[in-house]
Order: sequence, then C-alpha cells, then structure tokens
Amino acid sequence: MKRKTLVILLCIFIFIAGMIIVGSVMFKNINNNLEELSQTTIPEIDLSQMEDGVYFGSYSVFPVEVEVEVTISNHMMESIVILKHVNGQGSAAENILVDVIDDQTLQVDAVSGATYSSKVILLAIYDALTN
Repeated sequence: MKRKTLVILLCIFIFIAGMIIVGSVMFKNINNNLEELSQTTIPEIDLSQMEDGVYFGSYSVFPVEVEVEVTISNHMMESIVILKHVNGQGSAAENILVDVIDDQTLQVDAVSGATYSSKVILLAIYDALTN
C-alpha cells in the first residue's frame, strides 16, 4: 500500500511540475508577443489613394485577435465595423474607432487600460487598407 501511495504522489508531483513548466512557457510567450506589439509602429495611410469600397482586414497577437470591415467613401473612412475581437479585458479598446473616423487617421491615442487591444485594432484597420 505504501508503494502505491508513493507512485500516486510521484505522478501528482510530475503533473504539477509539468503544468508549472507549461504555464511558465505560455506566460513568457504572451509577454514576448505583447512586448513586440508595444514596439510596433502603425504607419499612416494615404486615404487620397483609396478607392471607394469595403475592405476587410485582421491582425492577431496572442492573446488579442481582431477582424474589421472598413468602408471607404470619397477618400474617407466612412465606417469601421469590428467583426471579431478576442480581447481578454480589452473590449474598451473598441472606442478607438470613434477617434479613427473623426480624425481620419490611424495616428490616434490608445484607449487607456486597453493599449494592446487598441493597437491590434489599429493594425487590423491598416491591414484592411493595405492588402
């Protein structure tokens, strides 16, 4: 009976150690992704070169993923619709669309408390207008 208990405890220990290692690797990858995102600059878009139409774009940096639909009319961003936003706690970033449309530029301030989601939304809009 003692041997069986020891084997069970050893299995539990190995499982917990494995989970700690996997969790550490995932945490490090997420931090690396977000650090890289924070260093990414968002280029300006020349709307005078854009033809009227509906453009689709996406951008993803784990754990944030965004898909957008951008409508251009008369060389202006008429509307931007978020089709998908996997965001964790960054749903407030969706408010950035008002600034983008009002200012007609991607060079707007990130939403406080939702910086990463804000940047991913801007990069998805950039993707829509450049691909």
